[in-house]
Amino acid sequence: MVGKFVRPELGPLGTGRLAQYAALVWRPPASGGIEVLLITSRETRRWVVPKGWPVKDLKPHQTAAREAWEEAGVEGRTGARKIGVFDYDKRLSSGALQPVRVKVYPLRVETEHDEWPEAGQRERLWLAPEEAAGRVDEPGLSRLLAGFAKVAS
Repeated sequence: MVGKFVRPELGPLGTGRLAQYAALVWRPPASGGIEVLLITSRETRRWVVPKGWPVKDLKPHQTAAREAWEEAGVEGRTGARKIGVFDYDKRLSSGALQPVRVKVYPLRVETEHDEWPEAGQRERLWLAPEEAAGRVDEPGLSRLLAGFAKVAS
């Protein structure tokens, strides 16, 4: 059944990290250059990119695209090759920290919806990649955002 979440897969051998997939959502504004999309996390309200656990019968880039729709209300073309990875520690409901490795896939926006599954739970913000890099807490994600303008060109 497509859409059923599966047990998160472990990252590369020896990391002890679970795997998630993320979309680095971007668009070329009329003013030139590119903009990337950040969203707020539901609980801590930090700025993040759409990401989630593996989904049965979906490839990693398809999972990233699904998360972009559910969490940010955007649809578009998702690259099948990852553009980078970053690590973070997810706080579980028990208070424990779970190490996670996130593989990131680019998604060029074609449609931005006014209504989407998590619209009432998150905010969206379009920024230049360098500015977005300064808004996120994870150093690896910050580096990925800062360098993304060169990758997307």
